[in-house]
Amino acid sequence: MSIFIRWFPPSWFQIRYKDKVIYIDPAWMRTLFTNYPKKVEFSKWPDPIDGLPDKDLEKADIILITHHHKDHCKMVTVNRLKKKDTLIIAPEHCLTELGEDITIIRPEEEISFGNTLVKAIDAYNTPEGNSTRKIHKKGKCVGYLISMAGKRIYHAGDTDFIPEMKKLGEIDVAMLPIGGTFTMDVEEAACAALAIKPKIVLPMHYKKKGNTQEFKKKVEAKTEIKVIVLKIGEVYEL
Repeated sequence: MSIFIRWFPPSWFQIRYKDKVIYIDPAWMRTLFTNYPKKVEFSKWPDPIDGLPDKDLEKADIILITHHHKDHCKMVTVNRLKKKDTLIIAPEHCLTELGEDITIIRPEEEISFGNTLVKAIDAYNTPEGNSTRKIHKKGKCVGYLISMAGKRIYHAGDTDFIPEMKKLGEIDVAMLPIGGTFTMDVEEAACAALAIKPKIVLPMHYKKKGNTQEFKKKVEAKTEIKVIVLKIGEVYEL
């Protein structure tokens, strides 16, 4: 069975395997991103993109939040996607936005949900990193390493290139930010990709900055890593 991964800006992914649905950082849609299709509704997928059907967003089995900033953590979105038994995992700083009905996770902690294992990985800005605004502090934000269906998927969160990335082990898909303001830029993210050595990289967290094609060229010129640049709402089949 395939794993299907769908992307929305800035770092929102849906991961679907069989009847299980995971969301990472579901937050804003058209509210902040003016290049969304004009007719998109918050509760709907965008109008057909590359043949994708217009359908209701599936409810979540697991929702993972990397940190408390509003483009990653939004109660109204979480409420629209959750079911009564949805597991919501987030760092402690998300309590203010999401309330007490979440499972708090800290870097290096693991949580199992059926056959899915979720591990929190540190995510932070470093003094030497290329990010221009150092607002993500160590210990307050996380990325996630998701093990499911024999695959390992890494969502880096908002971060610079950090030593923890070199210790992840074998990774099938890495979701790496390339924007350069609050996160790694293209150059630094390419270095991170070369260190992680995933089979596939999905660039994320770029809007005004972050040239996806430049990133793709830098990574693919030096490695066998494949960079997949998803359109809004597009699905990658793993």
